[in-house]
Amino acid sequence: MDRTYQRILGLRAIRKFQDRPLDPEDLDRVLEAARWTGSAKNRQNWSVVVVQDPDQKERLAGCCNTGGPLSKAPAGLALVQEPETYEFDIGRMAQNIMLSADALGMATCPVTMHREHDAAAVLGVPEGWRCRYVIAIGYPAPSAEPARFGGRKSIGEIVHRDSYRR
Repeated sequence: MDRTYQRILGLRAIRKFQDRPLDPEDLDRVLEAARWTGSAKNRQNWSVVVVQDPDQKERLAGCCNTGGPLSKAPAGLALVQEPETYEFDIGRMAQNIMLSADALGMATCPVTMHREHDAAAVLGVPEGWRCRYVIAIGYPAPSAEPARFGGRKSIGEIVHRDSYRR
């Protein structure tokens, strides 16, 4: 089976990271993958704020209900949406970040900023822009390996053909 397909099926959020900084080359490669994400009409109306300062990460983690993974990760990639950005495009960028990190031996965990206005203030983003999601990123701790498969709904439970049917 194709390696890319296997990575997609096996991607899992990891919440335990090694206590070491990201290799700058690895981080640059992930950011390059984010940059190449497709967007509606190729607008690319987003930014990524790389947060590595421990105090800044703690402030940002305080903007969500479950900030533990962000607090413990070496870095957070805050996804900043300009006005009129489609959520779908931000999701596509998040998935590119997560898949490229996985391919480079890193682990990620998406974190929702439940208080996105506070997150925007912490990051200093312009008025009217949002930061709803941050990707915690680092190298997985040895004890962090998740079960790779299982626990998913069946295809029959999620796929409908021609119209929605219960």
